[in-house]
Parts: sequence; structure tokens; C-alpha cells
Amino acid sequence: MSYPDPRYLRTEGEVSAKFLTSRPEPDAGSTSATSIRYVAGEETTGGEYGLYKVDMAPKAMGAKEHFHRAISESFYVMSGEVTFYNGERWFKGGEGDFLYVPAGGLHGFQNDSDEPLSMLMIFSPGAPREEYFEKAAEYVERSREELKAFQVRHDTYFTDMLDR
Repeated sequence: MSYPDPRYLRTEGEVSAKFLTSRPEPDAGSTSATSIRYVAGEETTGGEYGLYKVDMAPKAMGAKEHFHRAISESFYVMSGEVTFYNGERWFKGGEGDFLYVPAGGLHGFQNDSDEPLSMLMIFSPGAPREEYFEKAAEYVERSREELKAFQVRHDTYFTDMLDR
């Protein structure tokens, strides 16, 4: 494996690093069970990746079985225990564990434990996931057709929503 082709072609580096301070409140997706912080969204990274911190209360539902066509998704467990689905089975992950899901890979997650869970989610390339996090609960209350259109617009295909 080799490095990708250069994207920066000047001979000298430039001042372009971005430092973001932590914020006291979650950015979106906040319910009594889950909160999401936008560590580095699509806008910050120029679409290279998206990094989000997810905090889940004990016994919190996450995402049922689904896949993405355009993006990969990765999970890094910072504390607590998560139950992951890898396309074949559900299994436990804990602090320091990592799950990589390439585009097309079936996956899901939830917190079945009696303790809170904190993990990082990484989407690559970066995608406008912020709207998905902010409005998903709203669309669940709409018609099946509106919900499916919203999910497809956000590259999220739940297996129970597919036309078979």
C-alpha cells in the first residue's frame, strides 16, 4: 500500500490548522438517553471526515441494523460497554475497543449495560451528518415515505425499510 496522491502541491507549508475548544453542551441528538457533540464535522475538516462524541445513558437504544453506501463508519469506545452488530451477530465492546465498518457494511449499536457509554464515531469521507443527528427523531414521527426519503438523503439504509 502506498500513500495517496498529494492534494497539497505547494513546496512550503501554510498556516491552516484549526483548533476547536470543547463546548459544555452537546450539539445535537440530545435526548434523555443520548447526546452528540460535533468534535469535527464536515465543515471543519473540509469533508475529509467527521468526528463525533456520543454519550449514551444506561439501556439506551442506538441504531438498529443499517448500512451506508457512500461513507465508512468507525467507533472507538472511550468508556463503558457497547453492544455492536457487525452484520452477523451482536457482541460486546468496551473501553479501547474499535469497530471499523466499510461502506456497505451492515452494523448497529446500543447500550445494553447498566452504565453510561461514551464513544467516538468517525465517518469518512466527511458527510453532512449534523442534519441527520438533529432531525432524525422528528422524521420518525412523520410518514414512512418521508422518513425513508430523509434516511436515503443521509446515506442511511435501515434493513427493515428496504423494499424487498
